[in-house]
Amino acid sequence: MAIEVNGKVIETDEEGYIVNLSDWNEDVAKKLAADEGIELTDAHWEVINFLREYYEEYQIAPAIRVLTKAIGKKLGPDKGNSKYLYELFPYGPAKQACKIAGLPKPTGCI
Repeated sequence: MAIEVNGKVIETDEEGYIVNLSDWNEDVAKKLAADEGIELTDAHWEVINFLREYYEEYQIAPAIRVLTKAIGKKLGPDKGNSKYLYELFPYGPAKQACKIAGLPKPTGCI
């Protein structure tokens, strides 16, 4: 499978996650988000950038529990909770946000 962004074809797996992390950029994120029915706001970017930094550091995409705890530590308790994250990413903050952030599917996500 693949998506096209700015004339470049980007390979994705059967669930829509991009195959090569190096293919990711903000335009790719916007396209992936649009395909999910999400208009990216600063709040979305905050989570996306957090996920990318987390992945860079630990080489793993965090599952939802780890994600909420880590976001709470870094961005404050008002953002480090499932309710807030589900408002941004209704199909699952870890799964959907990782997809848009160009990361692999988090372990433990179905």
